Amino acid sequence: MRSTDTNDHRVQFDFEIDFANGGGIQGQGFRLDIEGSDITDEELADHIVRDLRLLMVGEVRILNKAIVRERHKRAPAAAPVEDSPADRTLVDLSHAVEDGMTTYPGLPEPVISDFMSREASRDHYAPGTEIQIGSIRLCANTGTYVDSPFHRYADGIDLAGLPLERLADLDGVLVDVTGNRERAIDSHLLRPYDVEGRAVLIHTGWDRHWRTDAYFDGHPYLTADAARLLVEARAALVGIDSLNIDGTSTGERPVHTTLLAAAIPICEHLSNLGDLPAQGFRFSAVPVKVRGMGSFPVRAYASLG
Repeated sequence: MRSTDTNDHRVQFDFEIDFANGGGIQGQGFRLDIEGSDITDEELADHIVRDLRLLMVGEVRILNKAIVRERHKRAPAAAPVEDSPADRTLVDLSHAVEDGMTTYPGLPEPVISDFMSREASRDHYAPGTEIQIGSIRLCANTGTYVDSPFHRYADGIDLAGLPLERLADLDGVLVDVTGNRERAIDSHLLRPYDVEGRAVLIHTGWDRHWRTDAYFDGHPYLTADAARLLVEARAALVGIDSLNIDGTSTGERPVHTTLLAAAIPICEHLSNLGDLPAQGFRFSAVPVKVRGMGSFPVRAYASLG
């Protein structure tokens, strides 16, 4: 039986929380189990937002904080139950690549054609046997694609060097910011989530504008502070369903710079993120194994179950 010695500590405090999409909550005399004998206001804000599973959090104010010696109230969490692969559902999170489509203004459009048509193949194969061999000319940043560190850094890991552990069958977490009033997605909106070792998918809902002019103007994006938080929290991959994970009003790309410097792949132009739960899914986005290239289209998908 666990003893009631003085090694356990709890923090008692009042708090005020504003939400990014309006409204707020307050609490008085709230108590929370903590590790060790102290906790900063910032750590406490992160802890309570996660503990209450609050989303779209704006500012958190901690008031009247006091540390008390008191036995922890919660038992250790039970180990998760593994699901059978046969029970899983696959959700396609990619845009289709089509002849002449525009992914990003200024980049060349894909050209899809026959290298060998079915009609021409009749001269090469037995009677009744027809084969089509396609040809595609496309920019690496077409459709839904992954960026490797080489995309940003000349000495970074290229597509062929990316480990599959950073691309395939990753535990996923969905960050839903569809109600956010600001285009910029700052770090406080990410703090409620446990992202370590996970694919972090930012659901903005911007994919609803795909293949329209609206897709290219005023898209949501992550801030530099958000990127730093994701690196510090050891995210495995970061994806977003909008034009760019960075703001594009200037030539700076702080999110690409920060994430790719930490060897965290980026997946842009995702779709259908609204079909995913907040967690409890696996994410995969594997590009062709090309040397000397930093980006390439993927068939991104999630498995649920």
